[in-house]
Amino acid sequence: MKGVVLAGGLGRRFDPVTRVVNKHLLDVFDQPMIYFPIRTLVKAGITDVTVVTGKEINQFRELLGDGHELGAEIRYAVQDGELGISHALLQTEELVAGGRVVVILGDNIYQTDISAFVRRYEEQQTGAFVLLKEVGTEDAKRFAVAEVVEGKVVDIVEKPQEPKSDLVVTGCYMFDDRVFDFIRTLRPSERNEYEVTDLLNIYVREGTLHHDVLAGWWTDAGTPPSKLKASILVALQKGVTFHR
Repeated sequence: MKGVVLAGGLGRRFDPVTRVVNKHLLDVFDQPMIYFPIRTLVKAGITDVTVVTGKEINQFRELLGDGHELGAEIRYAVQDGELGISHALLQTEELVAGGRVVVILGDNIYQTDISAFVRRYEEQQTGAFVLLKEVGTEDAKRFAVAEVVEGKVVDIVEKPQEPKSDLVVTGCYMFDDRVFDFIRTLRPSERNEYEVTDLLNIYVREGTLHHDVLAGWWTDAGTPPSKLKASILVALQKGVTFHR
């Protein structure tokens, strides 16, 4: 099992800070944001990790090196432009092809150890696996929402105005070795991106997308407010006491 961390994008929500540094290198409490998904993978026993980023690749190389300080063996791939999560994953094909892959978005932070979910996925004969999280209906409108019927995902809709559930797809995806062939069948969305929602729905249609629902907290750090929230959650988890 190999891991991929997707850390591209322009980070417009953090402008002007991201004019000089990639968003995923910003701090979440006392560590660079990118450390969290890498450590999540390593804790689950996945040490072969590819980091996908853009023109700031040398910034990541300077910070992460070969990954040994984090217990990983890190390689790098470049996504040219903002063409979506599926397109970013496609850039790793030569490095991870031939086996299963666990993908985590570089700004996603999980309280829960995902080891049990990875082990469960390894027991699947084929298909994909996603981690869902129950949120409020209003929050669900900001994410990809999974419609679950009798314990099975039957559809995933990106940012629906009227969500059919409050179960959203978090930024951790597990795919079998067919994923790159499936990506090549995708067409760009209205925002000119190759959407991970479209990729997941291929597995939904063939009945091989499995899921579990997270009990612990999960957040992304992709906006200034959510990065602040993530920092507070991480600090509280470490037992930090806030003083005036």
